[in-house]
Amino acid sequence: MDKKLFEPPVIKRMHTGMPGKMGMPGQLEPITHIDQVSVSSLMTEFGSPLFVLSEKTIRETYRNALDAFQSRYPRVQFGWSYKTNYLDAICRIYHQEGSWAEVVSGFEYDKAIRNGVGGRQIIFNGPDKSDEDLIKAINNHSYIHIDHFDELFTLIRLADTTAAKPRVAVRVNMDTGTFPKWDRFGFNYENGEAMGAIRKIIGSGKLELVGLHTHIGTYVISTAAYRIAAEKLASLALAIERQFHQRILYIDMGGGFASLNNLKGAYHSAADTTPSFDQYAEAITGALNSAGFDPDNLPMLFLETGRALVDDAGYLAGTVLATKRLMDGRKAMIFDFGVNLLFTSFWYDHFIHPAQEMTETTEDTIVYGPLCMNIDMLRDQMQLPLLKKDDQVVVSRVGAYNMTQWLQFITYRPNVVLIGVDNRPHLIRKAETLDALIQHELTPDYLST
Repeated sequence: MDKKLFEPPVIKRMHTGMPGKMGMPGQLEPITHIDQVSVSSLMTEFGSPLFVLSEKTIRETYRNALDAFQSRYPRVQFGWSYKTNYLDAICRIYHQEGSWAEVVSGFEYDKAIRNGVGGRQIIFNGPDKSDEDLIKAINNHSYIHIDHFDELFTLIRLADTTAAKPRVAVRVNMDTGTFPKWDRFGFNYENGEAMGAIRKIIGSGKLELVGLHTHIGTYVISTAAYRIAAEKLASLALAIERQFHQRILYIDMGGGFASLNNLKGAYHSAADTTPSFDQYAEAITGALNSAGFDPDNLPMLFLETGRALVDDAGYLAGTVLATKRLMDGRKAMIFDFGVNLLFTSFWYDHFIHPAQEMTETTEDTIVYGPLCMNIDMLRDQMQLPLLKKDDQVVVSRVGAYNMTQWLQFITYRPNVVLIGVDNRPHLIRKAETLDALIQHELTPDYLST
């Protein structure tokens, strides 16, 4: 018979925070296995901390999203958002599933080409495209989404130097009733700027206008906002057809779908407020189906969602370095990973689970990372069991943005493992070493001795 863990009696001040409609949140269940592979064995083999991604979850989530849209609209194409997670193994899973590539920089464009994506299956977004980037995209027949007039004039100039005619779309920003309004990118719909850009494109005779694009925000939980955006882009596409006798080949609704991560400061949990793929699809396709397009010539619907496709597939496993009491008596824990690896903790209250069975006793706890900076706080308040040094923890839903926005600061970036559909772990990115970090450094001769 195993001896029970001794738990000393404590008197604790309650810092309960704000309850939701279901009362105070309880303790999260332990995560001892990921796709039937034990967390303990993964950390023994690959070290701590450790990112783990589930191929099974990636494929299932993608297929669910695709089915939600294809069952409502006959022409749908996803473009995997490279900025969300551009590890080659992850990108190639999406490409195997049929997704194109959506990129926002020359670096991401080159990565997509290296991953075997044809130029005609690359959507090139973003406000910073160099002449070299644009010429490459033109010659590869990629879809170039124009963000501002300076880019438009550059493309008209470059069109005289390339054999291929640039295939372009106009990025449109608009009022969809949400706040804040994303008017930093693209041309405005309401003030006529978008139509003005379209007139210049068609009037130049040097560019081929093939699409319209919008991206209304990030972590958008209002399906009504997507319905409004789809209605406005459809209206703009039909206006182009009437005025210029030119049919728009596709409407790109961008991304921004919310995941099941809880935003900081949100009163309700994400489980109560996040729409399903079916609800997003109903809003967008409903607007397009009723817009008045010729049923035999419907525009292709492009989607660039990233977060909602990959967040659930990602985990970050780590180890408790220490526990302590703060001056006001609150419990604090220090993990071996911080905001350098979990950048999204600046806006998410991430779910932190013990990686082993624990008692039901919990205490209100502040969670810190190992960095020597005061902002390295993963959670400012949550109920955690009585973890001790060397206990293991798992943070769930970290597949989006953490492996692209992570920082090499104070500590090395760790191994990344993919659990394949065969439930076997595969190393897809090696942990950094000192040699890897300094390989691009140069030391002047007078400092080398």
